[in-house]
Amino acid sequence: MNTVLNILLTILLTMNKKHFAIKLLPCRPDFAQTMTEDEKAIMQQHIAYWKQYMDQGIMLIFGPVLDPKGAYGFGIIAVDSEDQISGLLNNDPASKINKYEYYPMMAVYPAK
Repeated sequence: MNTVLNILLTILLTMNKKHFAIKLLPCRPDFAQTMTEDEKAIMQQHIAYWKQYMDQGIMLIFGPVLDPKGAYGFGIIAVDSEDQISGLLNNDPASKINKYEYYPMMAVYPAK
């Protein structure tokens, strides 16, 4: 029950925000399978980085997409303005070794 309440609270807090789909493009097609130890450490930092924003209700969901053509990262963020996105993406440790794309999203929420 507590999880449901947390989800509803997140929805209510983000309904007036601008939403964006973010896509983390790996530096090579087989990145997920061939990460070096240094790259694995950076990706662990990447997870911790976005987890803090998830706890704040900015990152709504994120994780790897296991596309057979090549895995990539995906997330949905809720921000006050598009200006916030570049700072969020540029400060992500994974942006040192990978590239981001982002797109505006017209978010649909469940009825209250």
